[in-house]
Amino acid sequence: MLPLLSSILPIGEKLIERLIPDKDAQRKAKLKLASLEKEGQLKEIEMIMADRDSARARETAIATSENASWLNKCVTPILALGTVAMSFALFLVIIFADVDVNSGAKDILVYVLGALNSATTMVLAYYFGSSVGSKQKSNEINEILEKKEPRI
Repeated sequence: MLPLLSSILPIGEKLIERLIPDKDAQRKAKLKLASLEKEGQLKEIEMIMADRDSARARETAIATSENASWLNKCVTPILALGTVAMSFALFLVIIFADVDVNSGAKDILVYVLGALNSATTMVLAYYFGSSVGSKQKSNEINEILEKKEPRI
């Protein structure tokens, strides 16, 4: 992840200059970026990034701490595995078991499946998608900022 700056406006302006060759389009994009900063949306993005970064740092600190108990080190992965296992188990039961569901229970079952699907998506994004994607985006942004030619 990129180190958090006092404002992400300078990074945005550099990216605009590198990625948009047309001067008029650059000016419009910079005005839009400045309006986003005035509205506080860039600050909100910075806060979201800082929150994610601190959560990752906390988990890393606990996992590598010699003083943390076994439970503290393993509770997040155990809950994640349990969520994914429950989700797949319920889907397998519904697909392969001959279960007759009445109309009242069907609504509850659909709700539970939706909640488990959402939780499973978050778990998988946390461990595989989100971190890897953020790292790739950070690397691409760093490459763009280092280049002098606009990338088209």
